[in-house]
Amino acid sequence: MIEKLKSFFVQSKRVWHLLKKPTGEEFKSIAKVSAIGILIIGAAGFIISDAMKIIERIFA
Repeated sequence: MIEKLKSFFVQSKRVWHLLKKPTGEEFKSIAKVSAIGILIIGAAGFIISDAMKIIERIFA
């Protein structure tokens, strides 16, 4: 158990040293892609919700 924890911390330290702060341009790109993804998922949910309401009215 102790060996697994030690190995985990060694690997985590290795990853930590490889990390770098994103540039402003990288951050903007990530934010844009995330916003577009959220909008697409929201729009899909809205369309499905409206379609279900229409179907419910037709068959009710």
